[in-house]
Amino acid sequence: MSKVGAPEKLIVDNKRLDGRKLDEMRPIMIDVGNLKRAQGSAIFAFGNTKAQAAAYGPKIMHPRYLQDPTRTVLRCKYSLLPFSTKERARPGHSRRSTELSKVITEAFSSVVYLSSSPKTAIDVFIEILQADASTRCAGINAASLALADAGIEMRDLISSCAVGKVDGKLVLDVFGLEDNYGEVDCAMAVIGKTDKFVLLQMDGIVTKEEFFKILEMGRQGCYKIYDEQKRALKEKYGIIGEENVTEK
Repeated sequence: MSKVGAPEKLIVDNKRLDGRKLDEMRPIMIDVGNLKRAQGSAIFAFGNTKAQAAAYGPKIMHPRYLQDPTRTVLRCKYSLLPFSTKERARPGHSRRSTELSKVITEAFSSVVYLSSSPKTAIDVFIEILQADASTRCAGINAASLALADAGIEMRDLISSCAVGKVDGKLVLDVFGLEDNYGEVDCAMAVIGKTDKFVLLQMDGIVTKEEFFKILEMGRQGCYKIYDEQKRALKEKYGIIGEENVTEK
């Protein structure tokens, strides 16, 4: 039985409703250093999904009783702004924003050097300006760029995208209709151009074969985003040529 309000078909002649191929991403837009008052900042957009991130630190942590004498405390806060969706989102914390804040913090804890500045904190604020699916992925990509822009030491950038199953077919970078009416949605994040996944959340049921195809499709999508992230950072800081970028 189809869901109420669902389009009759989401894929027609191997083309999605927004005109993309099955393995094609939406147009990517990146703007690094757009907030002058933030230590590091970035906007990252997949099509109509747009996220803003700002990073601060390391800085003395307050209140002091929460300080860790052995390492930096990393705090990532994800929030969906009220005007980001078609129907006004409820402002303030929600169960979903709390969950995503936690998993994003865990993802970045694997790449940020936390032992170099004890008793300090690094704060990352992620706000979804426009939501059209894959908001956590856009937020992670923006946060990764904001941390780099702030000069915070990391092993590498983190890149994130989502793979879905729509009308029985696997698709890269799901958008709103596919997220709402598709069968599967799997968000993932990868460190640089490696096979190290730091985020993997999936809704839906797939076969073992489909699962490994989803991982590979998503990894290749993350690699494309990683290239765009590096390009944006090099443009921001006037770095020309791959020889100036240290591969991890």
